[in-house]
Amino acid sequence: MFDKFGEMDSYKEINELAENLFNEEDMDSIRELAKENGIPEDFVAMYLEGMIPELCDSTTAAVGKLDAEAKELKLKGLMLDWVEYIKGLCMEEPMMAHQVRKKGKSLTGCMAVLLKYSFANRITIDKKIVKEAGINASRVDFGIPGTAEAKKMIREYYLGGSNK
Repeated sequence: MFDKFGEMDSYKEINELAENLFNEEDMDSIRELAKENGIPEDFVAMYLEGMIPELCDSTTAAVGKLDAEAKELKLKGLMLDWVEYIKGLCMEEPMMAHQVRKKGKSLTGCMAVLLKYSFANRITIDKKIVKEAGINASRVDFGIPGTAEAKKMIREYYLGGSNK
């Protein structure tokens, strides 16, 4: 995912590299840096035109990383809902945006925590439900954390012991 420039630990690192590339007049690399980090093209255009002083802020860098990771992982359904929840936290809490951007924290890791919980806490679905659903199986197991539990696990993954 971070093939050309590597994983950046913060929005400040992204902006520092963007400034260096700008000073070298390497606009194509700025575009590639932005693409690699999920920074929208309109931010790139505004940055290159001098309309904004930095390529991104903390929230934009965090949301961009989440978007790039979600695209690479080809997430669908409920997992995309979880990503949207994380984005919302990034917009509300500067520390969450900071932690999402950190090296070593990834959407893969966060989704793995949720999957591990789901697998460990699956239950056998009543045969009446299975039959009504038109599923032809002798047994169906299902496990997904409830909204409150998923939100708690997401916060713990990114924020550790600093949950509010």
